[in-house]
Amino acid sequence: MVLAGACPFSVPMVCVLSVSILYCVRSALDSDVSCEFGSKKYYALCGFGGILSCGITHTAVVPLDLVKCRLQVDPDKYKSIFKGFSITIKEDGMRGLAKGWAPTFIGYSMQGLCKFGFYEVFKITYSDMIGEENTYLWRTSLYLAASASAEFFADIALAPMEACKVRIQTQPGYANTLRQCAPKMFAEEGVWAFYKGVVPLWMRQIPYTMMKFACFERTVELLYKHVVPKPRAECSKGEQLVVTFVAGYIAGVFCAIVSHPADSVVSVLNKESGSTAIGVLKKLGPKGVWKGLVARIIMIGTLTALQWFIYDSVKVYFCLPRPPPPEMPESLKKKLGITE
Repeated sequence: MVLAGACPFSVPMVCVLSVSILYCVRSALDSDVSCEFGSKKYYALCGFGGILSCGITHTAVVPLDLVKCRLQVDPDKYKSIFKGFSITIKEDGMRGLAKGWAPTFIGYSMQGLCKFGFYEVFKITYSDMIGEENTYLWRTSLYLAASASAEFFADIALAPMEACKVRIQTQPGYANTLRQCAPKMFAEEGVWAFYKGVVPLWMRQIPYTMMKFACFERTVELLYKHVVPKPRAECSKGEQLVVTFVAGYIAGVFCAIVSHPADSVVSVLNKESGSTAIGVLKKLGPKGVWKGLVARIIMIGTLTALQWFIYDSVKVYFCLPRPPPPEMPESLKKKLGITE
């Protein structure tokens, strides 16, 4: 089992943390749920899980993210992932690979709080609005609507730190730390400097998050139905978390592809003062928006898998309610004439 052995990913810090969480989880296997599903405590702890899952994982892959951004904004200099790492280390040393870690950690922690916390809020709210039967019949649409709603607010929380991160990583000599970067951006361009990328962020993150949550939810459902040899209720918590990790990685690959063109626009937009999303899109062209895709697939696939794993581990550790994959309500079975 992957979790028990060496992690095959280049993010050892996150792997160690995740495995530590899993060992903590095992001590709570027989505990009852700690709060009511949909309660304020439930939402608060889901938000806390989002902070850990997004803040830690995005910070752990800052070196890959830095190279990916440089591939997007200066493809003539950084021609490949390996070339990007080589040039960065040669010019800035190993410490140069950590540029932008502070805004990354702060920004994505805030985003994770809103993304996962509000997703749970909107999913339950929308489900209550349409009723039990329609929740089952239209569950994919429910996941899409809830995740899009959550990400709208999450990107507003993320935008200022994302702008600082990209400026630090892609504009040599501008600033080396968040403390240098944020005041300088404000002095030069005002508050708009921190939010001019919010629309491209919505363009990138909303499709990404819709894919992330809907694909994950449906993949978990399909894995338990067609791949896992026993019902979820008979699986140990560790086995359930393995399913979570696999479903998260599958979702992450699709997320990266769907959101990559907008990610390229965001990177260039935040690097160049006075630029606009339409102008950047025209400048990059159809091929330019796909630069750095391989790096993004590796990064986002790993990130998404670890995020779901950490988030689900937090739920298990705090004994939060974790409903099983959706099943057709008995009332709907009767209407459709389905009998056991």
